[in-house]
Amino acid sequence: MNGTVRLVILSVLLGSVGFAFLPAEVSAQAATQAQVDSLRAEVEELKAQLEELQAQEPVDDVAADTTDAVAKLRAAAEAAAAEADTLDTPSVQEEQEFVGRQRSLQALNPEISVTADLFAAVGTEDPDSDNFVPREFEFSFQSALDPYSRAKIFVSHETPGAEIVPFIEEDEEEEEGGVAIEEGYVEWVSLPGGLGLKFGQFFQQFGTLNRWHQHALPFQSRSLPHLALIGEEALAQAGVSAHWLVPVSGGGTYELTFELNRSSNEELFGESKGPSLLGHLNGFWQLTEAVDLDLGVSALLGDHDTEESSYDQRLYGVEGALTWAPPDRSRYRGIVIRGGVMVRDPGDVPTEIEARGATGAWINGEAQLSQSWFIGGRYGWVENPDDPGESTWLVAPTLTWWQSEWVRLRAEYDVINRSGDTEGLFVIQATMAMGPHKHETY
Repeated sequence: MNGTVRLVILSVLLGSVGFAFLPAEVSAQAATQAQVDSLRAEVEELKAQLEELQAQEPVDDVAADTTDAVAKLRAAAEAAAAEADTLDTPSVQEEQEFVGRQRSLQALNPEISVTADLFAAVGTEDPDSDNFVPREFEFSFQSALDPYSRAKIFVSHETPGAEIVPFIEEDEEEEEGGVAIEEGYVEWVSLPGGLGLKFGQFFQQFGTLNRWHQHALPFQSRSLPHLALIGEEALAQAGVSAHWLVPVSGGGTYELTFELNRSSNEELFGESKGPSLLGHLNGFWQLTEAVDLDLGVSALLGDHDTEESSYDQRLYGVEGALTWAPPDRSRYRGIVIRGGVMVRDPGDVPTEIEARGATGAWINGEAQLSQSWFIGGRYGWVENPDDPGESTWLVAPTLTWWQSEWVRLRAEYDVINRSGDTEGLFVIQATMAMGPHKHETY
């Protein structure tokens, strides 16, 4: 057998050995110690054959040219042998990693956010009272339950102090702070026909700002009519809410909401635990590329019950917003003007009851000066629902700085006039947010 034929046979043998070692990393995981020893023996035999061939003199130029190739093949065989020497069956099995296809447990956790609303305040009536108030710490839990529904729960810890009180009552009890469930509901968002359904306890759709949480408001409190006719907190009751996006093409977008709730707002319904019904119609129009108009009307019907009597309670409201935001400068320039009117009509009230009808109006505006700086102001006026001859108005300028989307600082000076008696309240408000849901309008 001449050198060329031997070289061909040797190449085939070495190719087979090399092929067996190429997937060494995969096959070694299942190899046994006996297989490793067998591979070593074969490599030693091949090395001996290579040494014998190398010792022979080349018979022609072709054989001489293959010397370098044989050397390369030998080097490859030696490298494969060295790799086989490092194989150790127990260690390979120890390094083997098994990955399951089960769902990650972390994906089942809800999204958790925390917001804090902190006050530093000085009032002209009592400068040394309520100077520092951690007004609210709110914990938010939100989760998509499945493709058809989602759930939201808001737990709040509140501390009283530095409140705006529209009308002072001598026998009014001092409020105590504590932990409460502000909202907790499940919502179906993919029902046919543009319908949405909500069940649980929630901020009701009486206008737009009633749905906003306190830390997201454009001013340090809700409007003066809201404080006097509904209460300091948002109108939040347990029940069911149905929302319908009216299928109208062109001329704007319209939403219709009906809510049936258990009456629990003491300011409106007293001790009544019966049902209350709310209806809300909202329209949105894009007047130009930079100007939008949002307008809505609301009506709330229920009963006001006390130990002595019972009478109908009706609350009506109109609320709108005009927004200007140039598309090419919307992050740096913009103006928002909001306003509304509220009317509380108790119907036929027994003569021994002091409650009467009351009306209130409010307007506020905020202008964006840069990406971080905003200036604003608000005005509100409302009648006393327990004394038609008494009224209160409020004026407040503001300066707001957004350090980032997680931190906001605001300076506000509220001037309150109660039937000729004027009082001032200066507030530095710091709001911070942690988690995926920041200062949102829910």
